[in-house]
Amino acid sequence: MTSDPDRTLGAGAVAMPSSSSRASSSLSSSAPSSAQLADPVPRQPVPARASIADVRETLRAAGAGPVHERHLMQQWLQARALDAPYRGDPNFLPRRVREALPAIEHRLGALACVRERAPGEGAERLLVGLADGQTVESVLLPRGGLCVSSQIGCAVGCTFCTTGRDGLLRQLGSAEIVAQVALARRLRAVRKVVFMGMGEPAHNLDAVLDAIALLGTDGGIAREQLVFSTVGDRRAFERLPQAAVRPSLALSLHTTRADLRERLLPRAPRIAPDELVELADTAARASGFPLLVQWTLLDGVNDGDDEVEALAALLAGRRAILNAIPWNAVEGSDFARPPLERAVAFVRGLRARGTMATLRWSAAQEVDGGCGQLRARRAAGGSPATAPVALPATTRLNRAG
Repeated sequence: MTSDPDRTLGAGAVAMPSSSSRASSSLSSSAPSSAQLADPVPRQPVPARASIADVRETLRAAGAGPVHERHLMQQWLQARALDAPYRGDPNFLPRRVREALPAIEHRLGALACVRERAPGEGAERLLVGLADGQTVESVLLPRGGLCVSSQIGCAVGCTFCTTGRDGLLRQLGSAEIVAQVALARRLRAVRKVVFMGMGEPAHNLDAVLDAIALLGTDGGIAREQLVFSTVGDRRAFERLPQAAVRPSLALSLHTTRADLRERLLPRAPRIAPDELVELADTAARASGFPLLVQWTLLDGVNDGDDEVEALAALLAGRRAILNAIPWNAVEGSDFARPPLERAVAFVRGLRARGTMATLRWSAAQEVDGGCGQLRARRAAGGSPATAPVALPATTRLNRAG
């Protein structure tokens, strides 16, 4: 189920604070000047599910030509002031565009704001507010990584995951996806983006591929550092090799047994695990990067020697890396995280059989930030705060005439 893409900013939603150092309040709350009142980009509600094409249209409506448009997109995505001089020229942007910058910043800031921060050692989870009052989660990971969401909710319904419990609420627009990156870069450097947050990227394929294309160009992120994660979808396997920017591919496998996979991922496409790995491996080879296989370790469910044997055979001869991640505890779930000794033995068993495997103690675990958990707790305990969390400002806006 998705919402109307023309749904507008709710009365309780507040935009992200401006990067301007003129004032500590957001641009949306400051009084407009006469130039702003005549601006071609008025302070109007920002639509939900905004796309990158919508952002580009906003810039063009303000008078930006192609070179100005690309410059402004780069400035936004890399958390730099929109009116910073370009190669030393403070008048690079046309006057009309410079006068529209406060309204443009308002619209970009309204796409995503931080509602709550939960820091840990090396990782930090963010509850991100969207223009229509909905929220998603992003997780800042060690070594410059960021996990982003592609949907509000999820239709796959993984039984070990919080996000899918309420089903799919709506898709994110491509601009809402990349806005999570722009927002995170206000906090720290981001060099890698993984599409492993809320939602199934293959179910929002157009928006996710548009976001990857922009992040891999104007966003300045190397394509091997863009990771598309999926439970397995034929459409994604077909389109990823043809994408403008071909990302790394991660397959959420979790078991080699078809019957168990149907129970763990009840609404995932019915593709047998051996065929699924073959399809994913073919798509990954086209990208030029190893296939990443994600495996959530569940105590007594998929951490046994039988899975080690079957998985090693399934991945034999393939350029693949198995990432074993002990399960994030979910309140009310019957699953359990395996003891560390069992998780280590699982990975060692794979390595002994010639499979490249790593044990990744999820960065989200230390901040209790597995998919959807923060959002679910806030929903159960009441609405998130209506005011966004203040973020570090970018460089001063230069109102050069």
